[in-house]
Amino acid sequence: MQILLNILSDITYLLVYWLVGYRRSVTRTNLENSFPEKTAAERRKLERRYYRHMCDLLLEGLHNLAASKSSIKKRYHFSNPELVDRYYDQGKSVILMSAHYNNWEYMVSSIDFQLKHHGVGVGKPLSQKGIAKFVDQRRTRYGCEVVSKHNVREVVDYYENHHVPTAYMMLSDQAHSNPQKCYWTRFLNQDTGFLYGAEYFARKYEIPVLYYSVKKVRRGHYVVTFERICEHPSEAKQYDITEQYVRRLEHDINAEPEYWLWSHRRWKKKRPTNTTIMH
Repeated sequence: MQILLNILSDITYLLVYWLVGYRRSVTRTNLENSFPEKTAAERRKLERRYYRHMCDLLLEGLHNLAASKSSIKKRYHFSNPELVDRYYDQGKSVILMSAHYNNWEYMVSSIDFQLKHHGVGVGKPLSQKGIAKFVDQRRTRYGCEVVSKHNVREVVDYYENHHVPTAYMMLSDQAHSNPQKCYWTRFLNQDTGFLYGAEYFARKYEIPVLYYSVKKVRRGHYVVTFERICEHPSEAKQYDITEQYVRRLEHDINAEPEYWLWSHRRWKKKRPTNTTIMH
């Protein structure tokens, strides 16, 4: 199966990158602004590695819709699940912060059989409702729940008030539609606005926060490592949780930049003049 996926991904890469040039100008601008210290040749090489990985993700996403538990677990391994499971044993929920880095779809499908918690993934719904319904049904077939950013408040409120230990997966690297509601900081050499929702819920319900790093060990295979950000959010300084998340993400991207989603316009919103940049 993996050999077939690799072949299909290689073909897709030739079409997407060389023939269509999908969002190549966006990707190129993002890389130039994020890595001005690299030469043009180095950035071009990085660009091609990114598109190869993006095509791997596309094929892995399709595979994920039909893969068995054993197949997913073989491809997406949790190196230290005990760090998360101990909060379940204490009757506590957790917030798992990460990004569109390496593979995130396997996480949604496998969290309910790789951890003790009930998994809830928070995301932006697809615009095509028919496709969105099918994809969500396949993603959640092993127990995880996918909720829209528009009703996440009600979902978190329900599970916390009913004392259901839940792992809330929040990919917090998306650009917020309202720059006034962002947490602004320096990230990859640019003023960047980050979603604040994970820290908001952590503080409101006193939910421990962890970061999970996803490493691609070879094509189609990943290792997930959990790392504690904050045990007692109510005691942390405002924005400290989000800032710690940003620094961990930046470290991962600088180490292996080709695995982040560069073809999105992450810096299309500019920092409002009445906000303060945090460092």
